[in-house]
Parts: sequence; C-alpha cells; structure tokens
Amino acid sequence: MQKFKIVDLFAGAGGWSLASRHLGLPVVGVELPSGACEIRRAAGLATVEEDVRKLGPGDFPGGNVLVGRPPAQTFTVAGQGRGRAALVQVADFVSRMSRREDIGGKLVTAEDERTTLMLEPLRWALDAIDEDCAYEAIALVQAPSVLPLWEAMGEVLAAEGYSVACGRLAAEQYGVPQTRRVSVLIARRDGDAALPPPTHRAFRKGRDEGDPLLLPWVGIGEALRRPHSFEAISNYGTGGDPRVHGRRTCGEPAFTVTSKVSRMRLVTPLGAELPRLTHSEAGQLQTFPRSFPWAGRDVARHIGNAVPPLLGAHILATALDLSAPTNKWPSG
Repeated sequence: MQKFKIVDLFAGAGGWSLASRHLGLPVVGVELPSGACEIRRAAGLATVEEDVRKLGPGDFPGGNVLVGRPPAQTFTVAGQGRGRAALVQVADFVSRMSRREDIGGKLVTAEDERTTLMLEPLRWALDAIDEDCAYEAIALVQAPSVLPLWEAMGEVLAAEGYSVACGRLAAEQYGVPQTRRVSVLIARRDGDAALPPPTHRAFRKGRDEGDPLLLPWVGIGEALRRPHSFEAISNYGTGGDPRVHGRRTCGEPAFTVTSKVSRMRLVTPLGAELPRLTHSEAGQLQTFPRSFPWAGRDVARHIGNAVPPLLGAHILATALDLSAPTNKWPSG
C-alpha cells in the first residue's frame, strides 16, 4: 500500500506533480486556468480542473500530503507599499484563521483576490485537522518575499502540532541550471522538519568555489546541449539599473526563468545573435524533460511560474524522509 498520496494545489503546468511522480508518489493536481490543465493532461498528469476555493480535503480521500505554489503577484513587490500592505493584511487573516474565525466576508473585500488565494493552503490544512484527517506533511514554495507569510503560517501549524521549517533556497544548489531564489515552508506531523541539504555549490560570478564535497553548479550549456559556446544576456536589468543587462557564459547557470524568458538573448562569444530559447529549452532550464508537451495558451507564463521539478523533488524527499533524487535527473 502506498504510504503517501500528494494533493497539489495551484498545480500549474506540473512542477510539483513531476517531482512527486519522480519519487514514485501518486499525485493529483488542482488547477483552474485551462491552458495549464491542457499541458498537464498532455503530460499524463492527473488533474482536477476547478477553483481550489470550491474544494477541500474531503474531496481527496486518502490524500495525506499537501503541496502548492499559490499565486503571489502582489507579494513580489513586497518592498513597495502595495506588497507590504498585502503582507500585513494576509498576516491578519492568518491570525484570524488560527482562531477558526469566519473571515469569508473579509476575503471578499480584499483589494486583490490573489492575496487571499495565498491563504488556501492554510485553510485546507486547518480543515483537514478539524476533520480528523490532518496532512502528514505540507510543502509550499513561492517567491523570496513571501517568507514572512510562510513564517506566520508556520506559527499556526506549529501550534497545531506540526514541526515547521521555513527559509529561502537557491535553486542552483539543487542541480537546477538557473539562479532562482524561492521561499519554502515545510511542515511535518511526525519527525523534525528541515530544509533540504544542498547538493551543488552556490553560484558566484566568475568562480566555482565552495564546499568540495558538493557538486559544481549546472551550466546553461550542459542543460541545453547546444553544440557551440554562447553567452546569455538577461531580459531584465541588474544592480537596480534596468539599462544594464547581466551576462552569463554557457558554463554558468541561467538567470531566473520568468514569463519573459523569450526576451533572454543568446549570443556567440563574438556577439552574433543566436536563436532565442524554445519553449522546450526554457522548460529544461526549469528541469522539465526535453520532451515535455508545452502547448496551448500562455506557455511562457506557465513555464516561468512552475516549481522546478528537481527542486520540488528535493523538498518533498526531505519532508517525507525519502531518498534524495538522483543527480541524473530525467532529461528525455
């Protein structure tokens, strides 16, 4: 009998689901946008096309692990007024939810519904506890700026008997060929929660130093298998200057893959333009298989929003005391 069954909220194109499948765990994803559902079905990923707010733990009997990447666009500007206000508002909602207050009316009046969607994993977790079917483990990922919210949720889950670990991870330290940063919440009913130990060295521009017991980071060229040397030029500014675009050699990890990934330029060492990244190649920088069936509407957005499957597998393996994923991640 399978010990774990994963429920993947805001499942997107399938990052968490592929991570679960790689670890041999059954998984069903809940997703609403039809474009993402189309991709998932083409990839053979079990999918319920529905709004997560209309469902709950009782709709997935036997599901005992909850994962998710709820939308957080309002939090990605946490250093600005709107983002700070969103964090304050949601922290208040979290406190009310911990006391089992009915906040339905408050959610309706929230400035941005995406702010309230961030609360759905906590609602599911508390409902499962109240229905005597508490999740064995919970794992959530989002942008680095969301960490204060994960910490607030973690305090609520700790009061409910979970061991909780929150923090920020660097994707290249887990074999992902890009320097994406994420914030993570891991909660466990049994055992001590912890963040996954790095398997690869942290990226430092111009040098490959660090713990000699860790593997070198994975470069763009190794991931894409393009036959010739090239440089990648970022589609966004660096150092706070939008006019200054960073450069990476093909031996270095890529910049964070976003929905604007098609704007990332590739050039020869002499500066000649090369073909831009295909959807397949952008997916590979997220550690999706080369043959993954990207198709339909808003493909670049679905790629950029996805949890890198390899990173997700490391997080899940740690949360569930499973063997860490192999360094030979499936690339076919």
